[in-house]
Amino acid sequence: MNEFDFIKTIKPSAYQQSSLIKGIGDDAAVFRQTHADIVTAVDTFVEGVHFSKETMSAHEIGYRALAVNVSDMAAMGAVPAMCLVSVVFSSEWKKEERIEIMNGIKTMGKKYQVDLIGGDTVSGESLVISITIIGYVDQDCARYRSTAEVDDVVFVTGTLGDSAAGLSILLGEQSGVGDVAYYIRRHTRPQPRVNFVQELNHLNRVTLNDVSDGIANEAAEIAEASQVDIYLDNTKVPVHDTFHQFDQDQQYSWKYFGGEDFEILGTVPSEEWEAIKRAATAVGVRVTKIGQVRQGEGLVYIQKDSKIEVLPKDGYEHKEIGD
Repeated sequence: MNEFDFIKTIKPSAYQQSSLIKGIGDDAAVFRQTHADIVTAVDTFVEGVHFSKETMSAHEIGYRALAVNVSDMAAMGAVPAMCLVSVVFSSEWKKEERIEIMNGIKTMGKKYQVDLIGGDTVSGESLVISITIIGYVDQDCARYRSTAEVDDVVFVTGTLGDSAAGLSILLGEQSGVGDVAYYIRRHTRPQPRVNFVQELNHLNRVTLNDVSDGIANEAAEIAEASQVDIYLDNTKVPVHDTFHQFDQDQQYSWKYFGGEDFEILGTVPSEEWEAIKRAATAVGVRVTKIGQVRQGEGLVYIQKDSKIEVLPKDGYEHKEIGD
């Protein structure tokens, strides 16, 4: 299948965004927006580094690739709207698999009303997927890492460490464990918290970061950008009911440094904590208070076993699978 036939195959039959004037089929896409700020991000995914055939289906690879970008939009307080996808296909990926990758992107796009409006396809040595996403947020209402203040409540959605556990299971590193399907699904089909974040639009100040590299890293990014210290309570950091079945060292590592859970870590004035809980209830998302913001210079501390120690700014590292 040549490039032009492939483009015809993946071209949407209809678009969901009213601001889109011209989508796939010309030299560039055209959209019009006058009432909101435009938010954009790009991520690149490389076979053998971010995914492999051994751990994910072609459909899951496409789905997950777009989910990562959608999560970036959530962290900015934005609504995802459109995306551009560029793919380098190696000869090892058959026609049906290539189509399934794009179908995975489409499935994720349909779920969050993200239109595929263009991109590029070329041949190469290995599969590489690069996605640029475009979203909207009300003017001057984007959420930044630099707005945390002393005495803020620190919160996180969902449970942590699940994706790292799922990957470990897929790599054959676990035996005799339960809830296998749950952990695998958390790794291969993450659910970005766009709806939850949109419920926070009425708040004057809330600081957000998505958990892509682990909360140790995400909390440090907020602390550094806001020039405050963040204190986390190890006993409050939420995990799944069966997470304690894993080795204790793995639990600790996955919970803080595993990453790729794509939950939302945030801070909010203490008087707004009830509003955070109501927002979570409204969309059926778990939210947990896990710490507090204190005066400082950009460090993260963890209270663990009656001791308080610095939590290093470590997180998920993209390395070749099998290293």
